[in-house]
Formats: sequence, C-alpha cells, structure tokens
Amino acid sequence: MTLKYALIGCGRISPNHIAAALENELEIVALCDVKPENMEDKLKKFNLPTSTAQYTDYKEMLEMEKPELVAICTESGKHAAIALDCIEAGANLIIEKPIALSLEDADEIIQKAQEKNVKVSACHQNRFNKSIRKIREAVEAERFGRLLHGTAHIRWNRGEDYYTQAPWRGTWEQDGGALMNQCIHNIDLLRWMMGGEISEVVGMTDNLKHGFIEAEDLGLALIKFTNGSYGIVEGTTNIFPTNLEETLYIFGDKGTVKAGGKSVNIIEEWHFADNSDNPEEVKAKYQENPPSVYGFGHNPLYGDVIDAIKNDRDPYVTAKDGRDALELVLAIYKSAAEGKGVKLPLEKCSTIDFKGRFDK
Repeated sequence: MTLKYALIGCGRISPNHIAAALENELEIVALCDVKPENMEDKLKKFNLPTSTAQYTDYKEMLEMEKPELVAICTESGKHAAIALDCIEAGANLIIEKPIALSLEDADEIIQKAQEKNVKVSACHQNRFNKSIRKIREAVEAERFGRLLHGTAHIRWNRGEDYYTQAPWRGTWEQDGGALMNQCIHNIDLLRWMMGGEISEVVGMTDNLKHGFIEAEDLGLALIKFTNGSYGIVEGTTNIFPTNLEETLYIFGDKGTVKAGGKSVNIIEEWHFADNSDNPEEVKAKYQENPPSVYGFGHNPLYGDVIDAIKNDRDPYVTAKDGRDALELVLAIYKSAAEGKGVKLPLEKCSTIDFKGRFDK
C-alpha cells in the first residue's frame, strides 16, 4: 500500500523531506508553498512527475488531493494552525521542529490527533543517528548505572544573510531564537536521554551580536531532572567563523559517553564499567559523516512513520516528544525573562510571551 503524500512548505529543509519521501516510495501527489518558484525549484531538482500538483493554498490542497501523510515545513509559527487543519482532514503528519510555538497549541495537536486517530511525529530526526541510537540502547539497558548529569552544547554560526533569506527567522511570533530553532534537536536528545521528567529549570538568554533579530543568540541553562540527575544546555549561533560542533555528553556512575561532530553523528567517547563491548569498535561502527547539520535522520524517520500508520502504533518520535522539547525551551526563556528558576511541568507558555525581551 503506497501512501499519498504532500509537502507544505518548500524552503530550506524541504529537500530532505522530498528525498526521504522518494526513498520510502511515497506517492508525492502535491507540493504547497505561497511562492510558486519554490515548488518549481523542487520539481526540477528531484525530477518529480509533471502530474505532481502545485498549490499555494494548503486548505485547497487538502480538499482536492486528500493526502494520507503530510509534512509541514513552513515557518515555525504556522506549524500549529496548519497541523490542526490537516488533522481535521484526516491526514497523518510529520511536523518540522518545533511542533508549535506555544504549549497550548502543542496540547491541542496531541488531543485532536488522538480524537481523529491520526499519527503525528515531531521531526526530531537526530534520534535516528547511528550514534544516538547506540547511546539510547545503552540508556535503556541501564549501562550507565545511576545517571549523574548530561550536557548539550550547540556551537554554531548564523550570519545576517541567513535571517534576510527568510524574515520570519529570529522573530518571537514565527520562530524564537537560537534555542528554539538551531538547538532544539540536541535539547530534545538531552531530555530524552536523562529520563525525560524535569522538576526545575534555571536559564539565562541574551542577544549579543544579532541586533537584527528579536530573539536570543545565546542560551544557557541548568536543568534538574526528577530522577535526581542534572543537565546543562549551552546553545549559540555566535561562533566565529562557522559551525563548530554539536555535542552530547551523558555521565553515569558506571558509564561516560560523548557524541560529537557537526550534528551528534560521531561517538567520540565510550566507557562502561561492564566492558561488554570494545570502545574503539563502537566508535568506528556507529559514526556517520553527513553533508550538513541536518544529518541522515529524515529517511529512517519517514520509514518509521509509514510503518506506524500501517500498523496503527505510535511513531518512534511522537507529538508528545515534540511538546517535551518545546516545553524545555520555553522554560529556559521563562526563567531567563523572570530571573528565577521555573518549576515544571508548564501548562501555558508561548514565544509571544517574550516579545520585546531584547528591544534596545
């Protein structure tokens, strides 16, 4: 059974989605974008059939094409409204990160998807990295012993040209800053690996050298997990002159692991008290060298979602996972804005709450 697939939003990340859709043998029935030239570009780039429909109105597309799986790759601030319309139309979803920009919208997506019995996956594709799957396997096997602390470092560069390409970037209404846009993947991994449940977050954020955007270009946070372990987040787009690294450390009383590279795609340290595998062999086997920070994860994520639809199970990365990552970023924003620790869970919070935060 080949699923009918449509893509909404044909910008910077869309080639990864189209490639994954083709690799997983989906029937691409339609592309949708407010700019026709974006669709034309992708049709030519991937040599898609001339029968592939093009729409500038996604509601019309949903009505005419009735796709079974839709990927949403628009600006972040539009994710929720489009997702809710797709769910209402009975379409399963892959939503680019972040799943929404408010917790209320994320909760509504989760609730409506359950009511309509459609699958929704947050596109945190780095969970499918070979390195990350190997580390997750060690977490689930409790090889770390007692988890002590973990850290996520995202040391990247984004210049003014990146933001002028798409004026929604860096705005509170449609995006957020470095933590929400560039760093949310690794923030997701840290929360997932360290047990998921958080009791308190202390954060600081600032805009040090991106005066042309509204949101932060530096975010720092301390996290206390309910299992007694701790987390540290360091995220920035200020690194000179180009992207440096994205690293994830997990420290337990019986294990130490570091994943590094441009997008946590390489295991750089692997030490366990049980000595059940050879660290050098693990490091050699579980590494990838992707051409960009987007990695190779979209393809297996698509495969998993297709299997989840066909076998009526939850996808590996759920909408709830997307909400968890969103909640942590918003908690850091809230703590930084209020100058004090924030208790979790959060029920209501949105990027809009921080509008004007760095206005001079």
